[in-house]
Amino acid sequence: MFTKETIKTALGVEVNVSTLMTDALKKWGLIYTNQAPWLTDKMKSLNLGAAIASEIARSVTIEMAVEIEGGPRADYLKEQLEPVLEMLREKIELGCALGGLMMKPYPKDGKTIAVDFIGANSFYPITYDSSGNITACVFPDRRKIGAVWYTRLEYHNFTGNQCEVVNAAFKSTEEDQLGNKVPLTVVDDWAGLEEYATITGIEKPLYAHFRYPMANTVDPNSHLGVSCFSRALTQLEDADDLYTNLVWEFSSGKRKMFVNELALKRDANGDPYLPKDEGYIRTLAGTANIGETKGLFEEWSPDFREAAINSGLNSNLKRIEFLVGLAYGTLSDPEAVDKTATEILSSKQRSAATVVDTQKALRKSLDDLLYAMDKWCDIEGIPRGTYNVSYDFDDSLVTDRKQQFSQDNQVVGMNAMSKATFLMRNYKLDEATAKQWIAEAQAEQPEVDLFQGA
Repeated sequence: MFTKETIKTALGVEVNVSTLMTDALKKWGLIYTNQAPWLTDKMKSLNLGAAIASEIARSVTIEMAVEIEGGPRADYLKEQLEPVLEMLREKIELGCALGGLMMKPYPKDGKTIAVDFIGANSFYPITYDSSGNITACVFPDRRKIGAVWYTRLEYHNFTGNQCEVVNAAFKSTEEDQLGNKVPLTVVDDWAGLEEYATITGIEKPLYAHFRYPMANTVDPNSHLGVSCFSRALTQLEDADDLYTNLVWEFSSGKRKMFVNELALKRDANGDPYLPKDEGYIRTLAGTANIGETKGLFEEWSPDFREAAINSGLNSNLKRIEFLVGLAYGTLSDPEAVDKTATEILSSKQRSAATVVDTQKALRKSLDDLLYAMDKWCDIEGIPRGTYNVSYDFDDSLVTDRKQQFSQDNQVVGMNAMSKATFLMRNYKLDEATAKQWIAEAQAEQPEVDLFQGA
């Protein structure tokens, strides 16, 4: 949004993002919003960047459940987290596309804890710890009122067991300029904020960084994440080029009619003109010959090359799937995917690994988010107490449910697994409920009288 020099001038801090990462973040953002740098008026787009990010986010968050227990504080945090979970899928999609997402909670109206979502191209890391966690960061908040742009820069600097927070407001008539410093009171929503504050008694920063779990091959020295499609940029461009060729093949291959000028009407100047119908194209002037035939009309119906182009496009889509960690058939034609058992297993494992790794990264960021929300509750004097959180991610993409059920059933028959364990694994029951099911089933069994009829 702003240059590193602009942030340094405004707050006196050095933004720790390399030029390589700055350029990459800009490119990923353009690709995600279907404005890839290779697109032109003639180049069509498959919008694969957004499709890949969306598919990963969908697989990661589908049927995800978060349980928070422990008393009044836990109940309050659960209520505050609900709006976050409702929009989590679309926000994680953005994080996957840009390589990262920041979730920053803050107290609102003295009653609620709201959460800001900031893409990796809109926050400014300043320092990191030895594990690569962002310990100091600048977050921009922009408002346009009339023809004027107002920007608030919020700087968090975590050291030891405390966090220094600095707020500074700026005013400009240019969208890409920070402008001059003004009081926080110029914007009503900022009027109650302090310019300087120190928060003590904390163990980590009051924000949560979701980092897409892929090694940074753009800048190996950077602690920032990379886009989920960062390793397939060349193939994404090739896919759009092939798709453009396919569209052109159908457009240029429409059935048309050659018309000899002798069959055309003439205007006032004596020049022949075609009917207003794109199904006609004119032949060479003044000849009755059409190819090797003679006549006034000749149908033109070219051979289509869509099979060859589609085959090339499908092969390219499979390369993209491999590079971004998705199973074959996710983007490519599933009917054209090899069906050997080994290939299917390998393909599924690739997708499963991508999903599981991303779920682990999401779980960590949600833990950090809840920690920050809990500390804001302490600061604001909101219901005291503790909380325990548990996560349940749907694992149907990782585990073949039918196969697991069948195998577990055989193990129970071998007396190598208890019925309670079977129910807990295959029906996601807790131990008490599983034992209750077994007891109820046994109670319904009729009693057998061994001496009946004796």
